[in-house]
Amino acid sequence: MSDDEIILSELSDEELVQQMHDDLYDGLKEEIEEATQILLDRGWAPYDVLTEALVEGMRIVGVDFRDGILFVPEVLLSANAMKAGMSILRPLLAATGAPKLGKMVIGTVKGDIHDIGKNLVGMMMEGAGFDVVDLGINNPVENYLDAIEREQPDILGMSALLTTTMPYMKVVIDTMKEKGIRDDYIVLVGGAPLNEEFGKAVGADAYCRDAAIAVETAKEYIKRKHNMLAAGG
Repeated sequence: MSDDEIILSELSDEELVQQMHDDLYDGLKEEIEEATQILLDRGWAPYDVLTEALVEGMRIVGVDFRDGILFVPEVLLSANAMKAGMSILRPLLAATGAPKLGKMVIGTVKGDIHDIGKNLVGMMMEGAGFDVVDLGINNPVENYLDAIEREQPDILGMSALLTTTMPYMKVVIDTMKEKGIRDDYIVLVGGAPLNEEFGKAVGADAYCRDAAIAVETAKEYIKRKHNMLAAGG
């Protein structure tokens, strides 16, 4: 059955949510916008549209990306479609004070101008329900420190794609240690030349191989942080 035979407004809520998962998977931006609006018009709470339709759809995309079934260009299309739905929901979510999983500041380190991987992580994190502040590329340590102070995030994410810029991550983390703020934040690092040993060596909380793993890792650490706070630790 071709897409033009599917009339979104005629689908039941359940079928529409299912269709949105498929459309996200296929990176169909306009369909996602239309379906998001239909659910809202039917009285769905913005947070439910976000979690059940968009976040769940991106979770499926993330799993297939992690397993090598989907590749970066396809995931970028999905993330773009997700963004289109998000732009409708964001003002509504803000107005209803919907719960956020947490906040992340992310940027590529000084000397490095690669941003596809970073953008992908940012989009996937946003897709999972995080607030994401993207500092862009070529960030000196001051940019990270200013952003941490300004945004008060839960997570700091750093990306590098060159072996020559990788060590700069240690500069940022060491500076955080000197200022006595390192333990206040979850620090995640990623990028093609990195590995787990490197992440440990520079003092990051975790190395994330790709965007899907970054999301899983972030959720895991946020949960741990909340549990510790709840336990009074």
